[in-house]
Amino acid sequence: MNNAFKALSDPTRRKILDLLKEKDLTAGEISEYFNMTKPSISQHLKILKHAGLVNDEKRGQFIIYSLNTTVFQEFISWALNFVNNKEEQR
Repeated sequence: MNNAFKALSDPTRRKILDLLKEKDLTAGEISEYFNMTKPSISQHLKILKHAGLVNDEKRGQFIIYSLNTTVFQEFISWALNFVNNKEEQR
């Protein structure tokens, strides 16, 4: 989960996740929303993938990126457990 926190700390990566929430995209399609080089976008995608927040799938000559909602579900479960434990201590 530490990698997920690190990945989420960057506004560019959070914006990429927002885009992928709407639909699956290629790196080229994602890069159209940013004023940065394609290698920079690829580096952000690599960090998101390493954190388990996105999946990639090769389709023909393209790699399609999509959200991995499992990690988000684990994060929400952890956060709710943390809050519930805190409330029980009161």
